[in-house]
Amino acid sequence: MRIVWKKIVVIVSAASLLTLTVLLLIHLVPVPPSPEMESARKALSKAETNKADTYSKKLFTQARVFYDSAMVNWQRENRKFFYVRDYEKVRNFAKLSEKKSIEAGENSVTSSSEFKIRLKQKIESLKTLVIQIDNLFETYPLTEETRTRISRGKMLLEEAEIAYKKGIYLQSNRKITDSEYLLTESFENATENLKNYFKSYSLWKKWVDMTVNESKRNNDYSIIIDKFSRKCLVYYNGKPKYEFEAELGTNWVGGKRVKGDKATPEGLYKITRKFDSKKTRYYKALLLDYPNEEDTARFRDEIAKGSLPPSAKIGGLIEIHGNGGKGIDWTEGCVALTDREMDLVYKIVKVGTPVTIVGSMVDLDNIVTSK
Repeated sequence: MRIVWKKIVVIVSAASLLTLTVLLLIHLVPVPPSPEMESARKALSKAETNKADTYSKKLFTQARVFYDSAMVNWQRENRKFFYVRDYEKVRNFAKLSEKKSIEAGENSVTSSSEFKIRLKQKIESLKTLVIQIDNLFETYPLTEETRTRISRGKMLLEEAEIAYKKGIYLQSNRKITDSEYLLTESFENATENLKNYFKSYSLWKKWVDMTVNESKRNNDYSIIIDKFSRKCLVYYNGKPKYEFEAELGTNWVGGKRVKGDKATPEGLYKITRKFDSKKTRYYKALLLDYPNEEDTARFRDEIAKGSLPPSAKIGGLIEIHGNGGKGIDWTEGCVALTDREMDLVYKIVKVGTPVTIVGSMVDLDNIVTSK
């Protein structure tokens, strides 16, 4: 009986030792980093849902790189004999990936909000620029290329605003960038052209003052044409009495140089003849003494300098006439009023009445401020 019990004790002891050995061996097997990798994967997925790949690209890229590094190292360790596997590096990469994913997601939410705010501000800024362009250059004879670029810029801005309202922010941003380039460049070029034109303002002001003083001195009528504001102003005794909308030559910026340039001249002129409706195709007309002596001298000087060809003609037949009211600049260089306005002007003026044509009666700074 004792022998039997001894055998049993030996068997139990052996079994216990085997169990302990197995448990020890199991304990020594490295635990796979599955929980850490799963946490990192979920964090990366959440960051992607928050569009971190767009609005927090740097942090999101770092998070993805850390995750990929963890996967590579996990696979490398799994190829080793399981007792010598070391998952510490895998866990570290997984934790770094999770941390960067969380940062990227949070930063994306903030950046996305700020991005939308910046887009909205940029859209409003460009809409203000469009208003400036329209106010200053709607009737200014810009080149066809500049007009086309402005139209394209406006269209892109409208598309950008539509994309913004639909939440397509990256598309909106691209269109804003293209629109800004077209509108800003066009505005700068047009403004530079306008500044060059207004270099003659001091001369224009001198002419206006002379004309107003002559009206006051003679207690009589005189006419001033302000081309930029499209105004025909009738003065009496040095004070403005009537104001009409004027329509000009299609190429009105600057003085008239040659026949056929469709430019409205600038200078001090006088009415030389009055034509009633039977003697003009423009209802009624007041012929001016263009070209006067100064125009002729300037024309000859340009011929001599070679800035105009010898075959050039100076032109003439510049009038204030009727048939206006079209709302556009359409004449060959004349000044057009409506027939009703022409009736009034025709009645009160006479041969010899001064007619002064200037680029503007107001300096450019005040025009820009008022717009």
